[in-house]
Amino acid sequence: MSFINPDPFTTRPEIDGTFGVVTSTHWLATAVGMAMLERGGNAFDAGVAAAFTLQVVEPHLNGPGGDVPIILHDARRGKTEVICGQGPAPAGATIAHYKSEGLDMVPGTGLLAACVPGTFESWMLLLRDYGTMRLRDVLEPAIAYARDGYPLVERVSATIQTVEQLFKTHWPTSAALYLPNGEVPRPGTLFTNPKLAETYARILSEGESAGGDRDAQIERARKAWSQGFVAEAIDRFCRTQEVMDVSGARHKGVLTADDMARWQPTIEAPLTYEYGRYTVCKAGVWSQGPVLLQQLALLKGFALDGLDPTGPDFIHWQIEAAKLAFADREAFYGDPAFADIPIATLLSDAYNDERRKLISDKASLELRPGTLEGYGAEVKLRQAEGNREAVGAMGSGEPTVGRFGEVRGDTVHFDIIDRDGNMISATPSGGWLQSSPVIPELGFCLGTRAQMFWLEEDHPAALVPGKRPRTTLSPSMALRDGEPYVAWGSPGGDQQDQWNTQFFLRHVHAGMNLQESIDAPAWHSEHFPISFWPRTARPGVLVVENRVPKATVEELRRRGHVVEIGPDWSEGRLTAASRVGRRRRAAANPRGMQGYAAGR
Repeated sequence: MSFINPDPFTTRPEIDGTFGVVTSTHWLATAVGMAMLERGGNAFDAGVAAAFTLQVVEPHLNGPGGDVPIILHDARRGKTEVICGQGPAPAGATIAHYKSEGLDMVPGTGLLAACVPGTFESWMLLLRDYGTMRLRDVLEPAIAYARDGYPLVERVSATIQTVEQLFKTHWPTSAALYLPNGEVPRPGTLFTNPKLAETYARILSEGESAGGDRDAQIERARKAWSQGFVAEAIDRFCRTQEVMDVSGARHKGVLTADDMARWQPTIEAPLTYEYGRYTVCKAGVWSQGPVLLQQLALLKGFALDGLDPTGPDFIHWQIEAAKLAFADREAFYGDPAFADIPIATLLSDAYNDERRKLISDKASLELRPGTLEGYGAEVKLRQAEGNREAVGAMGSGEPTVGRFGEVRGDTVHFDIIDRDGNMISATPSGGWLQSSPVIPELGFCLGTRAQMFWLEEDHPAALVPGKRPRTTLSPSMALRDGEPYVAWGSPGGDQQDQWNTQFFLRHVHAGMNLQESIDAPAWHSEHFPISFWPRTARPGVLVVENRVPKATVEELRRRGHVVEIGPDWSEGRLTAASRVGRRRRAAANPRGMQGYAAGR
């Protein structure tokens, strides 16, 4: 039985064709990706070009100094894989060093929070091993937008305004780029980043100096990044600059050129969970991706078919399952290369059959991780308090979804499927303009993913040199009846695998198409600790869009949820693409008026 949507209206049509589809969080990246497909490139070529474009046109959400997990399906080999583009902690990033600086948490901004940038090397790996196009093909659109200009969306201007005084007072290199003539650029302004254009143009030039061989050009470009002028500029900036961060003090960085030279992205099998007809694929426990799988393991015990996806049962069960899965994330997740993570147990039916018994008709107001002897760590709660706008003004954390669901920016996402059935889902993030000062020779700043480490040696996510932080970035892919079917994802920090789960449940159980599943009213819990500085929690808080029916809100409050009402269109920035036979479909989020899908 499926729920029939009584109001089939959507904000836009679900894209439907046979040639290929591209959907992303910015229309320019979608257009660039589609152009690559039209020129004969495959989904992976299109993904690389779209990714570099997103670095330019959404600088408040991602940048070259950030990181990325990628899930892909290679149709030629019939294989689904994950590329881990999450750079590790530098060699100098020890707990002892941070505590010697008087810190009990890794700051949410500045140089001390930088891990090895993971994006460039990951896109080069993808292009070399899965793509077909040349380096020039995929870099030229981004270089052109950085050099010639692109229209600023409203959220870029708003983000710059939030950190205007920080830039003027403490980060002059950022002020020089993002405050032209000392003023916040207005939305719609044609904005340029000449230094970033020069950086990528130089990488391209050095790559092409290797001769006509495509792979040789890519390898030379990688060398320019991780062993050449880019790494040298990053090393010099971290050694010579003392930068104000959210701790209220100035610190030098610990990231070095040697750290960059020693790291390369890795390829691994996805974690999977069988859910009815579907095999859902996520990145490993170095990400938060498995919390989606565990939510499905918990929700498998409830009769979701036919439920109103805006009704109280649907929302209550999903949120209560999320509370349990995220509690386990807090206690158990970390880099499996450094700690034994019991993920097979956490995703097992036996374990979740027991966990499910904790879900009642009342909202839980406690954080309740499971107990597995010999594993995990104590979860310490910090109650949220104070002025979030003041925190934002220091550029701290991942400025994702505010108390009332307002999207303030954080991350980007895209999904692409080509004619041959190749699929890619990626969530690039980090290195956003408000995270760290611009390195003037390069035109971009470093990321701050190290803030997700704990400065407690016995924690699975404890800071250790060479270790990957537990990222929130979480693309998704699912097979249906054994065939690759759908790719989807959303920006949103800790909310990603709440919205990703809601999308999937609406599509599977409520019979909604991709666009309907994205447009439907959404919500998120703030019950568990956020992954970013200052790592606070708001137990019991459930933020819903104003479009959720009033009767549902009243019933959720009766069940004990602390319900807060956000604006009508405020939750998530989902995109999705699917393939069935020759058909290629895609959809994009209308919230924020930036995301678009294209295809034919």
